[in-house]
Amino acid sequence: MEPLSEKQIRSSFVNCTKGEAARLRLPLDFAELPWEDLDFLGWVDPGAPLRAHLVVPREQGLLGISLRIPSVRRTSAVKSSMCQICLTGHASSGVTLLAAPLAGARGREGNTVGIYICADLACSLYLRGKRQPKLRSGRYEESLTLDERLVRMSGNLGAFAAKVTVA
Repeated sequence: MEPLSEKQIRSSFVNCTKGEAARLRLPLDFAELPWEDLDFLGWVDPGAPLRAHLVVPREQGLLGISLRIPSVRRTSAVKSSMCQICLTGHASSGVTLLAAPLAGARGREGNTVGIYICADLACSLYLRGKRQPKLRSGRYEESLTLDERLVRMSGNLGAFAAKVTVA
């Protein structure tokens, strides 16, 4: 992913107001992000820990999605969960349900779409082996190459983005 400016990020959001986009806080490590290892930018808002954000590069331009994190999370020490974007298995606390208001009038009416995703939104780093999930039984091995897994992740993320932006 190419490095993004603060202005590019803030102007990309489709499911929040311009004021909300202007008030969101960028990741604390924004200046040190490993852009070359990222396929999308995802972070939990440091000023609002029940908010998260995704910025997805697409052919049509950047797409920013604002997400809500549930205030109550149930976790289990023995169960594992899988991210719907990168298909990385985690201990159940490593995956969380995020809800995105739909873009436009439907979102203003309260309609949302949800997805289970890596709690730290670092899917790209898990696929590349730069971060390791916490699993009691070890990591699942796949026969797909890294490029094939990245294409799959991009498709999963694109499908979620399409649900948020559907008219």
